[in-house]
Amino acid sequence: MTPPSRTTIPSGTPTRIPAPSRTPVPTRSRTRTAWAAAVLLAVAALPASTAAAAPDTSHVEGRLPSGATYMMDVPAAWNGTVLLFSHGYTSGPANPAQDAPDDATKTLLIEKGYALVGSSYATTGWAVTDAVPDQLAALAAFTDRFGAAGRTIAWGRSYGGLVTTAIAERHPDRIDGSVALCGLVQGGVANWNNTLDPAFAVKTLLAPGSDVPLVDLADQTAATEAANTLTAAVDSAQTTAAGRARIALAAALHNIPVWNQPTQPRPAATDWDAQQANQYDAVKGLLKIAAFNRRQEAEVRAGGNMSWNTGVDYAKLLGRSSVRKEVTELYRKAGLSLTADLAALNRAPRIAADPAAAAWMSGTSSFTGELTKPQLSVHTVGDALVPVQTESALRRAVTAAGSSALLRQAYVDNAGHCTFSPAEQLAALHTLEDRLSTGHWRGTDPASLNSRAVAADPTTPTRYVPYRPTPYLRPYDLAHPADRR
Repeated sequence: MTPPSRTTIPSGTPTRIPAPSRTPVPTRSRTRTAWAAAVLLAVAALPASTAAAAPDTSHVEGRLPSGATYMMDVPAAWNGTVLLFSHGYTSGPANPAQDAPDDATKTLLIEKGYALVGSSYATTGWAVTDAVPDQLAALAAFTDRFGAAGRTIAWGRSYGGLVTTAIAERHPDRIDGSVALCGLVQGGVANWNNTLDPAFAVKTLLAPGSDVPLVDLADQTAATEAANTLTAAVDSAQTTAAGRARIALAAALHNIPVWNQPTQPRPAATDWDAQQANQYDAVKGLLKIAAFNRRQEAEVRAGGNMSWNTGVDYAKLLGRSSVRKEVTELYRKAGLSLTADLAALNRAPRIAADPAAAAWMSGTSSFTGELTKPQLSVHTVGDALVPVQTESALRRAVTAAGSSALLRQAYVDNAGHCTFSPAEQLAALHTLEDRLSTGHWRGTDPASLNSRAVAADPTTPTRYVPYRPTPYLRPYDLAHPADRR
């Protein structure tokens, strides 16, 4: 598909593109307008930056007072809706602004008249305390330049789903609704607790007696060394039936699915060996990405270790896992006692959180479940990095908060993290728009979503399916006081 042509406008050039007359544009509150003007005074003092663009779309890039960059794309025939896109976790040092999930989806959105905006966030990593204000500042910059939108939708992918949900809960006056795609909608404390468990199992069962630190990582070098040590233990274990069973147990404690990359063959329901082979690489990936290097960066922000496994009964945890049957069968095949290994996990020395660090993560990155605007949350069923069970955690919080009427969830039958097609992403967006227009949820079933997807883009896959995820194994939210510690 040929991208639409655009024109580039330097960030210091005053330009307004009004919404077409068919879309009424309401006036925002005086408070919001004043805040936006204050932000833009600071932005205007910074050097203008430009990007290549083509004639019928205005493309603007600039820098916020925080140091974050932003980008905007506004078609000449703007339909009056602005999409505020929150990007996923960025390790750095590169930290570009993004205003859409991918180029193909961006092209379709611009062709359909949507205005796009997004920031880089001022820092990389677990940057929620920068990401939320930077996204709102980028939105204010958009309003100042192009005028108030008729409708504002926040959306984001992966870590950006966490940022989007934070905006939805804490700043509902700035948006009309939200879409979280493959998001960390379980919140920060739940994420880090659930990331600790598989690493704890690998160390206890595959590297017993080792001094590998799982938390309180001194620096990125220490994090890499710890990851490499446990990854080597996993590689060695994969060569034996007993080792493979134990890797499957570690995977089960994170609900790692048995089909988790589009390049993998989808294993049969009782092909336990093929299922474990697919989980093997995912366990190593978890160790190399989230369990150590990303944890260390988050610990620096939190001021210490923000997760724990004190009081956890690993036998009960496995009993709630989506892949417990596979684990049971692989232990039986290996002639290994699952009861003994679970007992070993339960008597191993536990890890306690630093109270101040846990409080920081809870206060900045966990959710109340209190929605006041509609949210649609979408997940692939075969996600190993952010398992689909995060949707169960979100549902738990929203239900406890009494906001369940505002939430809908949908599932795409594909493996991998955020492996949505452009058609599937536009279908989610159009479904939320229908809710905003009618005041009622309609067409959130898979058939309707697939129909919308085909209409939006008949060239890419449409794979929405009926699905109900199993429980999230280590939920934590602010709607359940018993979760707090």
